[in-house]
Amino acid sequence: MALIVQKYGGTSVGDVERIQHVARKVAAARAKGDQIVVVVSAMSGETNRLIGLAQAVSEQPDPREYDQIVASGEQVTIGLLAMALKELGVPARSFLGLQVPIRTDDVHSKARITEIDGTAIHAALARGEVCVVAGFQGVNASGDITTLGRGGSDTTGVALAAGLGADECQIYTDVDGVYTTDPRVEPKARRLERVTFEEMLEMASLGSKVLQIRAVEFAGKYRVPLRVLSTFEDGPGTLITLDQEQNGVEDPLISGIAFNRDEAQVTLQGVPDRPGIAAKVLGPIGEANIEVDMIVQNVGADATTDFTFTVHKNDYKHALALVETIREQLGARAVKGDSDIAKVSVVGVGMRSHAGIASDMFKALATENINIRMISTSEIKISVVIDEKYLELAVRTLHRAFELEGAAPAA
Repeated sequence: MALIVQKYGGTSVGDVERIQHVARKVAAARAKGDQIVVVVSAMSGETNRLIGLAQAVSEQPDPREYDQIVASGEQVTIGLLAMALKELGVPARSFLGLQVPIRTDDVHSKARITEIDGTAIHAALARGEVCVVAGFQGVNASGDITTLGRGGSDTTGVALAAGLGADECQIYTDVDGVYTTDPRVEPKARRLERVTFEEMLEMASLGSKVLQIRAVEFAGKYRVPLRVLSTFEDGPGTLITLDQEQNGVEDPLISGIAFNRDEAQVTLQGVPDRPGIAAKVLGPIGEANIEVDMIVQNVGADATTDFTFTVHKNDYKHALALVETIREQLGARAVKGDSDIAKVSVVGVGMRSHAGIASDMFKALATENINIRMISTSEIKISVVIDEKYLELAVRTLHRAFELEGAAPAA
């Protein structure tokens, strides 16, 4: 008997018919003899509706009351799914985050899980019940409801799997696995049978929307095997696990091409070239809670430097305004910005043992006359910033150059 945690997102439980479909899938899994814990999101669109209600009452909602409101969407879903399971003759019990309990810190709307008490869940499983748990929420030391931020149900599922000692955490969504790149951009993209935690974390951070970054981090830290599956189609999905060599599969050179359209570039030109300048530029940016991605500093012959960095497009105007203030303070020459850029990355653990990946990447882009603005590397990824208009061409070109097309390897 295995203990399986299944997580279903908002599209999977978008209406009553889909909830009943999920109930049948859960019932089929339980019929195999496994113990099943199900984590669900709010029904598709419900969280946005609740946020809209809160903002209609207050432009800056009280954080505690905001979490009370937005956490209610999952309460409806768990009740409906538990009822649907009982209609199929499957014993089921629903749990709010505070009923598990899933304990968190005190940061409303972006809480982090500190502890999971599995006593009540294990007791229900011992009685033969399917446990249906509300994702996205927990409870702080004061007894107040907290929420984990957008995509937090993925984190709930992985955290529960770790806390309960589950054999596998299955993430059900509207895609049937992790692909070499977005099939909407490259129709020849193929589903990966297996990918490492490191690769998935890079892909998630670089723009892949399949899994939330925090969930992948949690899974990697506690070594929880993850499997991404489709709610609507049967199939093996993609297993996210430890190093592929440990699983008997030779590391592929490149596993995928990731991309992100949500980048913007800010450049401070003619900055005096002296120690501490980078801190003076990026200090106020960090204090404003603006995350900086890529950074390039070019030193000129006139003892000045051009300092360029990228931020999320949502933070672009704020960052520009801050850098203009910094320009005046430092006596720099000018501030320039560009929001029509994109980041493209090649990702693969096989890069550790293969030289020449960067040159192959740059040659491939050069054949299509795609200019590279910025470059960033790590052990298993190379990222470049290019003009956004060339994004899809770059993805297809790199996908072909690294031979990611064709049949997927056997699991």
